[in-house]
Amino acid sequence: MIILYIATGAFLLVSLIKSRAKTLASLKVAYKRFTSILPAFGVMLVAVACILSIMPDDFIACSLGRYNIFVSVIIASMLGSITMMPGFITFPLCGILLKEGVTYMVISAFSTTLMMVGILTYPIEKRYFGVKITVIRNVLSFFIAITVAIITGIVFGELL
Repeated sequence: MIILYIATGAFLLVSLIKSRAKTLASLKVAYKRFTSILPAFGVMLVAVACILSIMPDDFIACSLGRYNIFVSVIIASMLGSITMMPGFITFPLCGILLKEGVTYMVISAFSTTLMMVGILTYPIEKRYFGVKITVIRNVLSFFIAITVAIITGIVFGELL
């Protein structure tokens, strides 16, 4: 992560040297967009924090590993669809699930829906893309996640 910050700072410096006016204009646009999305994003972060504090890691791992694999995939997909999370949060959570004995197919469904489908992020997404695009994107992402989970189950020998 530190490398990304350093690279971003270096590219920003290069941009400032090349065209100070364009860089400052770009920073103003970025600041306005950031401040416009910040209230909705803050609400989403609070909602996610509340959900994660209610459902501890052990409960999630126990719920995902107790049933048969198809029921677990459906439960994992539904849990993962609650909100969108970036990979740096998703992958450690999936590592915990793997250590708790959750199958790769279930982890695949959970992680893919967690990064691609978001019910709580719907209001934010709707503001930028509109209702139709938001619904289509989330539904397609859900089915892509299920497909990825099935392929993962086949590859790791959990289905056949």
